[in-house]
Amino acid sequence: SAGGALLPQTPSGYLNQEEDQMLVHVEPQTFRLSETFTIARGSRDVAQVLTVTVSWQDTVGWGECVPYARYGETMDSVAEQVRSLAPMLATMSRADADNLDLRDHLPAGAARNALDCAIHDWWAKSTGQRIWDMMPRLSAPRPVQTAFTLSLDTAERMEAAARRHAYRPLLKIKLGTPDDMARLEAVRRGAPGTPIIVDANEGWTAQVYSDLAPHLVRLGVQLVEQPLPSGADELLAEIERPLPVCADESCHDRASLPALKGKYDMVNIKLDKTGGLTEALDLRDAARAEGYGIMVGCMVGSSLAMAPAVLVAQVAEVVDLDGPLLMAEDRDPPLTYDDEGVHPPAPELWG
Repeated sequence: SAGGALLPQTPSGYLNQEEDQMLVHVEPQTFRLSETFTIARGSRDVAQVLTVTVSWQDTVGWGECVPYARYGETMDSVAEQVRSLAPMLATMSRADADNLDLRDHLPAGAARNALDCAIHDWWAKSTGQRIWDMMPRLSAPRPVQTAFTLSLDTAERMEAAARRHAYRPLLKIKLGTPDDMARLEAVRRGAPGTPIIVDANEGWTAQVYSDLAPHLVRLGVQLVEQPLPSGADELLAEIERPLPVCADESCHDRASLPALKGKYDMVNIKLDKTGGLTEALDLRDAARAEGYGIMVGCMVGSSLAMAPAVLVAQVAEVVDLDGPLLMAEDRDPPLTYDDEGVHPPAPELWG
């Protein structure tokens, strides 16, 4: 369907129509971006998302996910995963729903994320409470400062973009090509005093990273995200790392942590990778216990996708929840972004 604000109301087309059942609905949506967004793997002009709603006893909760081809996901495959749980959810009692752990039924990924977040929203709305008041390990969230992403482009255009956004508290630069040094220099010229982080999106070799690392330090880059391909990053344990290296594609959930030892200093937690808020919080706590710094990131999605991630980001060293800032249209009501950062969601949006 076209982009815009799909509100959390009971839509037509539910898989089940019996009363007193949890009913599941999956809705593909497209949101226009403000401008073309490019990374090393390609470009896009829209954000394609799946909106999942769960409805039971006159209460509707909703969540959003972004199927990601890098992880073998498509809009159709993820929608089918969500629908596969509809028969089980329809048979649950309220006690079952209150104790449901979707990790017993779906693997980590976009489908579990959308369902997990929709059920959390349903829990909160069904009790009239905020979700953080229902979960002992959460406290009332505050606004958090977020990075703003400059997509991959020519050095000249990236310099111009950096100049336009130099007032941001943190810029994230998409790199991962043989021409990255010129882009780095250009962005620093455009935003000489703005903190910078770099995301190579698996686009470098160990030699390229080693060659660029001293220049990253010289230009004041604060961290580099996923410089080497996941599954081919062993050399990170052997080469010098003069600035923090953050695992993104190499870190999905807690099961990823053992393979990161000695190679990474931080982990980037994205709900579409962890499979929802439940595992994201567990990964955050486990990673912190093992000494990793925390970054909380996102796919290019709407405010509905960012809303639960704001809760995870409360203790993160780096926050990258700028999806709505890149979009020409959003949910209603959207998240608030201002000088304080990205604010927690209003109850009408999520949680």
